[in-house]
Amino acid sequence: MRKMALVIAVLALAGCGEDKRADAPKPQPAVAAVPAAVSAPQWDLEVRGEITQAVSDLSGWLIEHSFVSSVVKENGKTRILMGPFNSKAEAEAKQEEVRAALTRAKKQNIELLVIEHPVTQ
Repeated sequence: MRKMALVIAVLALAGCGEDKRADAPKPQPAVAAVPAAVSAPQWDLEVRGEITQAVSDLSGWLIEHSFVSSVVKENGKTRILMGPFNSKAEAEAKQEEVRAALTRAKKQNIELLVIEHPVTQ
């Protein structure tokens, strides 16, 4: 049954775009972005637990409470970052939002730090 559904889906998708021809207008390229060196700095919110084993627990808790975060490993240290945010005020607002959620959940010994987003080149 699964193979039959897969075959039907492939055949249906194979017919998609049948009426479109090569002379369709091509999308215009986007306007060039401002170089990173010229743009304003961006900010991240770093979430730190007191013990290193808490990284998976803490990132899981953030996901469960709809906070988008990423786990980054730099210089042998694992960090949980939220962002980047375009302004320090945005990062601080998110910091207060996460702090309120942590307080409601009675989570303790968790630091929330606003840091400047590293520039990648």
